[in-house]
Amino acid sequence: MPISSLLTRPFSSPRSNTRRPRALRAAGTALCLALLAACGSTPPETISLPSKQAGPSVQKGDVEVKSIEWKRSKPNCKGDDCPRIEVDSVAFPAIPRLTQLIDHVLAYMTGTDQRLRGPYETLDEYAAWFWKTAQSRDATYFKASVKDTVGDIIAVELHTQQYFAGAAHGIPATQYLNWQRTPGRVLALDEAIIPGRHDQFTAALRKVYDKWLSGNDDAKRDPAAYARTFPFSESDNFALTRDGVVIKYDAYSIAPYVYGEPELTIPYDALVGILKPDFLPKK
Repeated sequence: MPISSLLTRPFSSPRSNTRRPRALRAAGTALCLALLAACGSTPPETISLPSKQAGPSVQKGDVEVKSIEWKRSKPNCKGDDCPRIEVDSVAFPAIPRLTQLIDHVLAYMTGTDQRLRGPYETLDEYAAWFWKTAQSRDATYFKASVKDTVGDIIAVELHTQQYFAGAAHGIPATQYLNWQRTPGRVLALDEAIIPGRHDQFTAALRKVYDKWLSGNDDAKRDPAAYARTFPFSESDNFALTRDGVVIKYDAYSIAPYVYGEPELTIPYDALVGILKPDFLPKK
């Protein structure tokens, strides 16, 4: 079941207002991951980050990982202002499906121009569009890294940063993948929570959020105005780490752009009876 055939929601151009397209990209990426978790589909077969380009192997926990660095300027363009793409990613020699998925999701996270077809399948496809449309000083940066390895889970952090001519600042996007090695699939947040306990998970997240907010100078200056502009919200962008469940928020979602993409960590002792035992640290 190809993921591309299921992801039909349109996206705004990356040159438009940064807040709305980012929210749409986040929703689409979350849908992509949910569908991968639900049906166990593989990403496209063609991958633009072949392992032969990877560097020496290193160990992340008990996982073999290779680094990939790829930098290009627009073909036939000379000078410091040429449009540019840079990739700082990872490959998993023993888990080719995960390597393919990283390529696929990084490409998907960029969104798409409405003049073209739906989300990009690979970084090669994104690059082909970018070289055709990029203006002077436009740039896109892709990064993937292992955030942590815990039990059967490999938590991968994917990040994109896009810079377009005339924009006030770059457009960031971060997505976590929680790869279950045994079944060979992505874990969705609701799959990690005991059925019927999602409200308790939200309450635990809200408690961590309130503590984070107490140190937010903007919120302390005018709590009512801040709450209207940046109200509390849930996020299903999560990573299972040895320190707890890390929840990532989009820029502008719960804080001004200057705060970047806020990250909250729910400690495991607050999730006993909420998270399924398989995903809690073993005593």
